[in-house]
Amino acid sequence: MAVSVLGTLGILQQEAWAFQARYIAIGKLLSVTLCLLVLWWTFWSGVPERTRKRGLFLIFALLYGWPLLFRFEGMSGDWLPHLRLRFLPVAPPVVVLGRTPPDPTQALRLDSPQDFPQWLGSARDGVLSGPRLRSDWTNDPPVVVWRRGVGAACSGFAIAGDFAVTQEQRGESECVVAYHLSSGRELWVHTDPGHYSTPTAGEGPRATPTLSSGLVYAHGALGRLNCLQLSTGASVWTRQVIGPGEQVPEWGAASSPLIIGGAVVVHGGEKSHRSLRAFRATDGTPLWEAGSRNPSYASATLAVLAGVPQILAFNDGSISSHSPADGAILWERPWGNGNVVCAAPLVVGPERVLFSSGYGVGSELLELHRTPGGSGLEVSTLWKSTRMKSKFAHLFRIGETLYGLDDGIMAAVDLRNGSLRWKEGRYGHGQGLLVGEQYALMAESGDLILMHPSPSGPGVEARLQLFHARTWNPIALAGALLLARNDTEAVCLRLPVDTPREPVVVPHLGSP
Repeated sequence: MAVSVLGTLGILQQEAWAFQARYIAIGKLLSVTLCLLVLWWTFWSGVPERTRKRGLFLIFALLYGWPLLFRFEGMSGDWLPHLRLRFLPVAPPVVVLGRTPPDPTQALRLDSPQDFPQWLGSARDGVLSGPRLRSDWTNDPPVVVWRRGVGAACSGFAIAGDFAVTQEQRGESECVVAYHLSSGRELWVHTDPGHYSTPTAGEGPRATPTLSSGLVYAHGALGRLNCLQLSTGASVWTRQVIGPGEQVPEWGAASSPLIIGGAVVVHGGEKSHRSLRAFRATDGTPLWEAGSRNPSYASATLAVLAGVPQILAFNDGSISSHSPADGAILWERPWGNGNVVCAAPLVVGPERVLFSSGYGVGSELLELHRTPGGSGLEVSTLWKSTRMKSKFAHLFRIGETLYGLDDGIMAAVDLRNGSLRWKEGRYGHGQGLLVGEQYALMAESGDLILMHPSPSGPGVEARLQLFHARTWNPIALAGALLLARNDTEAVCLRLPVDTPREPVVVPHLGSP
């Protein structure tokens, strides 16, 4: 029994990280304590033999019979198991489709001014200029436009015109699926054979599609990169990013495609020693490979720092900057403690960029300058801090304050020196968007929280429960329509917003 319990903990420990060490230590302590109690009960308790046998039977029945009572449903962001009693029925997702299905005789829009065409929005920075969101959700609550079941994935939605596109696992097929934005009805589905699934990481695709020029770029968990027609889902081209001799990353290929200068850029596979790969956006022709390290799980980001356009990449053990033209390394620095990296870099000024990751690592603010003569870049560290450890969620700044989830707890850090301003509110490892000066956070619990954060506190304004299960997927906002999903269902909300007032025109009366 001791070998079985401690062996299980040993397997978990191989996949655990620094901040979870307390759980492993507690588990080992409880296991050893249980073994000692069993020995005491068996040999030294002094109770009648029949009672001892009944007690041992009960203990072993509980230890080895719990899989018959409970169903394992994956891990939380803090590495705690989700268990559900097997005899409790799993309710199917509620289906509430919109009342206005797409008209088959009328062409659907392929774009609009309010598009959310990729992960983190148009600028790929998680910052939207508006609209102003009303916060009195008691008297003016968000309205469910539609709700429906979806296949498993960590993907979010990308929105262009009437199309809301995401990725799903359906049986043994990886799928790219387009839904009608206003009604939630399926418009088309593209399928490829393949099934990524592990007990700890869950199943299905990890990345969010990118929509550009009437095309869909979707990166599957097994490394397949698809280019599809947005209007029909028809295949334009496909490439297997993870080549022979390489491996699918342990947690699946997770980078959302970056479109830049006619190229689509994604991370590659493990054992490739090429962290980035670029393909021609129109036909998928390989353009370049870059880097000398294995990839991470963070998506590549385009930035202009010290006047130099560059692709920023989180890798396995390093952070690097690459030329968009050919992927050449502009600069590279070591990073982390060997654990996975998920959150994207955050540009905080013309010459400054902040990197952050969880598992006890923290944040580092870098400053870039041109070298004498302007032929290269010099990189220096302004500060390091463990006050902000972003595991999944993209960080954001307002003024001189950095905000985000520090290992699942909302926190604010002074950008000037990395010192903590405040830390309160446990929301798990969710995802959010900055809309004006309001922050819409999709918590891991399935709650949507609206905040107005400031250097003095989080300023929670409203809260609404959307799901009753673990939610890691990023959200999308197109005008007043917010799309959220987890690995079983998706919902479209119409958020209450302030309608801009028409300007009052005062007639010019002239001189008397």
